[in-house]
Amino acid sequence: MVPFALRWLHAHLPYTLGDRQLSLDRLYSLLHFIRDKKLAPNRDSISEVSLNLWKKRESFVINTIISYHLSQKEFKVCLSLLKAEISKNEDPVMVSKLGYVQMQYGDLEGAKRSFEVVEKVVVEGDNGDVGLKNLVSRNKALMYLVGKDYVSAVREYEECMERDGTDAVAINNKALCLMYLRDLSDSIKVLESALERVPTTALNETLVVNLCSMYELAYVNHADVKKTLSTWIARVAPDDFDASCTRV
Repeated sequence: MVPFALRWLHAHLPYTLGDRQLSLDRLYSLLHFIRDKKLAPNRDSISEVSLNLWKKRESFVINTIISYHLSQKEFKVCLSLLKAEISKNEDPVMVSKLGYVQMQYGDLEGAKRSFEVVEKVVVEGDNGDVGLKNLVSRNKALMYLVGKDYVSAVREYEECMERDGTDAVAINNKALCLMYLRDLSDSIKVLESALERVPTTALNETLVVNLCSMYELAYVNHADVKKTLSTWIARVAPDDFDASCTRV
């Protein structure tokens, strides 16, 4: 039996080597394998635990496929995949992703409706899930961002951070909003504080790129500051971290 992780790596690796089409072909084949062999309706022998595990794997593969298509702005394919999944299960994460796609091609009203559906599902479920509450707040913040209401967006992100201090998306986006408000000093403090408090969560290439961009805007001697950051990253970052994101 080939482990799922190995199957996924076999599908994903061509993408990292620049062969996007081969990677997509393999991902779709993996998706069909999961659906035909593991989630087929006539598989009575499969246990509930195994069934749930393969459903999560199916969702993981679909999300990977969507991210590949989204990177090439293939919005119609993304919408088709997302709507097919949402029709089976109104998962707040999937509906939120639908809203993100709608925002990217300019359908702000559609995105707003999607986010309202997410909020309704989360409020009605009301199981105290911090992750889902933060999802709702981040969705609201995105709508504020599009409307250039950065103060309101910051407020939403702060609520996320109060509920979960390791929410890297909220941390990063709050800093960006502060930068848009021309408060570079505080935006830098937000990211630096996160790296100090929760390096395992906050240390990702996107956040570091943004922090370095802020250094370049804020400091004349930004090269020295970035070198200090790069040295610290070299000590604490995992082996697969792309250190070139510091642009030193």
